[in-house]
Amino acid sequence: LTLNWAEANSVAHNLDAQLSPIEGKSREGFIFKIDLQVQIHVPDTKAPKVISMVGSMQNLVNEVLQAAVGNHFRNTLQALEAVRFIETRDQVQAAALEAISRYLSAYEVETRGVYIQDVAFPQELVSVLTRREIANQEKATFEQQKDAQTVRVDLEKARGTADMQAELAKAQVSVDINRARANARKAEAEGEAAFVRVTGEAEGSRRRAIGLGDAAAVEALGLAKAKGYEAQVRSLGSTPTAVVAIAGALSEGKLDVVPEVLVTGGGGALEGLAATFIRSLNGNGAGKVPEK
Repeated sequence: LTLNWAEANSVAHNLDAQLSPIEGKSREGFIFKIDLQVQIHVPDTKAPKVISMVGSMQNLVNEVLQAAVGNHFRNTLQALEAVRFIETRDQVQAAALEAISRYLSAYEVETRGVYIQDVAFPQELVSVLTRREIANQEKATFEQQKDAQTVRVDLEKARGTADMQAELAKAQVSVDINRARANARKAEAEGEAAFVRVTGEAEGSRRRAIGLGDAAAVEALGLAKAKGYEAQVRSLGSTPTAVVAIAGALSEGKLDVVPEVLVTGGGGALEGLAATFIRSLNGNGAGKVPEK
């Protein structure tokens, strides 16, 4: 059987003639009218038992089914906000099928389907929903416009970046060239400094070596002359040694022929010359020869 809770009745039977749209009130107080359709089935084998419990099919519809369906939807609507009921219509319908099937099973009646056909909303709710939908549409439009502007800005930015790529590349190459030149100058300066340092150290070492060599040569020459003089004195005596030294000095031009000071003594002219030579040696820093 198909039963309609609506203004229209079923054509095949007249069992739903007294059924009308279900009125319910939402949590906020909005009053709804719901057109509903319920499909039930009474098996032939169980029909006598159903009739024995309710008396007739009309009683089943008017007294059992109408009360169960009406109470379920009124309770459901009262627990929901109006917008929530609209958004969860499918869930409300499925819950109604489960609840009504469980209730009618006690009467051996099968429930084949529960369908919400139409919902008549109050005018004030329609106005609220219309304004909300317009606002949502405007919001979506604004978001799309915003996205379009964002895309346009990104496009202009990308275009500007692309136009500047050549100059950016040129600037980067210039930076790399300047960095390479700076590194080259730094390396050249460091190399020159190292060259000057090594050259100076080598020159200093060379001069120190020459100075040490000259000093050693002078020292060796002086020692050799002193040893030779001492050997001549031991071999020839002091006077002949002095004569030999005088002759050598005269030949090298290191001794004046005419003495600046007249030297007298009891030993004659030769001893006078010897005394002059000794004075010359003393004046040059040589050791004094003791007088006889």
